[in-house]
Amino acid sequence: MDKMNIRKAAMIGCGFVGASSAFALMQSGIFSEMVMIDADHAKAEGEAMDLSHGLPFARPVTIYAGDYDDIVDAGIIIITAGANQKPDETRLDLIHKNVEIYKQIIPEIAKRGCEGILLIVSNPVDILTYTALKLSGFPEHRVIGSGTVLDTARLKYLIGEHLGVDNRSVHAFIIGEHGDSELAAWSNANISGVRLSDFCEMRGHFMHEESENRIYEKVRNSAYEIIERKHATYYGIAMAVKRICECIIRNEQSILPVSSMMHGIYGMKDIVISMPAIVGKDGVENVIPISLDEEEKMQLKRSADILTGMKEMIKKEHGIG
Repeated sequence: MDKMNIRKAAMIGCGFVGASSAFALMQSGIFSEMVMIDADHAKAEGEAMDLSHGLPFARPVTIYAGDYDDIVDAGIIIITAGANQKPDETRLDLIHKNVEIYKQIIPEIAKRGCEGILLIVSNPVDILTYTALKLSGFPEHRVIGSGTVLDTARLKYLIGEHLGVDNRSVHAFIIGEHGDSELAAWSNANISGVRLSDFCEMRGHFMHEESENRIYEKVRNSAYEIIERKHATYYGIAMAVKRICECIIRNEQSILPVSSMMHGIYGMKDIVISMPAIVGKDGVENVIPISLDEEEKMQLKRSADILTGMKEMIKKEHGIG
């Protein structure tokens, strides 16, 4: 088998999310080779051509359309393929369609003996990461989902906007299922070490619960509102994919709320859910048991229970597990 090239990426799925992610990765300069794969090979060729024509303005990277044989030595295999989310659909409505699509894609990856990281981006991301893990037979640390990395970015953006502070100084997480049952871990949120409630009062904001509820609702409904207006979301998740890939390629060991397998944290076992984790060259190194108050623990349990139900459903109806 070919030696793994950590600076080679494979993008499986060349729709809005796949193409936007490839564009963000091309500009980042972290990869030297990127193969585009799609069920519609002509679409993959067109995206590769279009991206390549911008290379005189970027760092050198070889971008081309290929097939599954081209992923053997890829350091990261990114899967964005799947059915699109329609305006009247939730992420959970997508499950049956996308599990069936994954039953076609993942075995093709598995039988080629790839040693790279599998990064799942398609929705519903937590259950599809679980599906990919079970179908691939890869070690758990090498199968991760984009999780609530984008939701957390949305939370930081809105808190920063509310407080008039650089959102990069905001430390807060959205955790749980990437979907309607996700929760904001308000109890440990802070602005560069200052408790969120204290910082809010410094800035003249005293209606804490009202503000938290308003910001949380905006985060949770962001995708629906964007889809209602432009029928798809892709720029934000493309930036999230770039960030996750940077952590892996550079072995940053940064803490990101990715989807990964749970082994007892807050009572969660044998489900894939989004929790803060150390991400580096080997994928997920450790899941971080961030402190939660009692209400947040209950909300997390409800979110985990929903994913457990989904896991049992795909086991019964799709034979996954």
